[in-house]
Amino acid sequence: MSEESILQSSAELVLARPFDRAEREAVYRAIAERRDMRHFLPDPVAPDVLQRLLWAAHHAPSVGYMQPWRFIRITDRALRVALHALVEEERLATAQALGERKDEFMRLKVEGVLEAGEVLVVSLADGREHHVFGRRTLPEMDLASVACAIQNMWLAARAEGLGLGWVSIFDPRKVAALLAMPDGAKPVAIVCLGHVAAYYARPMLEIESWAERMPLSAVVGENAWPSGSEPSKD
Repeated sequence: MSEESILQSSAELVLARPFDRAEREAVYRAIAERRDMRHFLPDPVAPDVLQRLLWAAHHAPSVGYMQPWRFIRITDRALRVALHALVEEERLATAQALGERKDEFMRLKVEGVLEAGEVLVVSLADGREHHVFGRRTLPEMDLASVACAIQNMWLAARAEGLGLGWVSIFDPRKVAALLAMPDGAKPVAIVCLGHVAAYYARPMLEIESWAERMPLSAVVGENAWPSGSEPSKD
């Protein structure tokens, strides 16, 4: 169906009305209060809530509508322990690479892999090379698409009163081997999801004085590169 025919078919269109004030505030509140959580309660996540969060993730935008995300739910305790061991292995290696910031980094725990009600390994699907639409010059758009799916789940989790932590401290080859992923698939996130006692008032890395959010003026430019933008030294 061509773009013109879509525009002519009322069955393919919905009214472009803005959300009302309460709806808008709810969306922006979820964005503002989203946190990368590291501390979880052991309570289970209700199955219907988990399904809603997976639905939200699966309705993310993807370049060329390729839907490159795959989710592996880790319910086996021994597998969780093995996954946590791989995270710890890389955490120690990362600490050594950070030099003088090693001790600061080691204060940041990743116990959610063991403690959270749910753990999901989010991966890039195999066979992505067949999807060229939107990726001929930017092949990394498959990863950008998966990040959109995780962000959808993150915001939905906040709306449901749950916490989510995105763990990226692992060797993807070792995680792929542990989970017997097909050739070409690549894990990009270990998502810890569950109930929390409280949300951090600010991003945890701000609280720990690791970094601060840059002002909006430093990342937005008009017709040119933002003049106040400087790359992080970390």
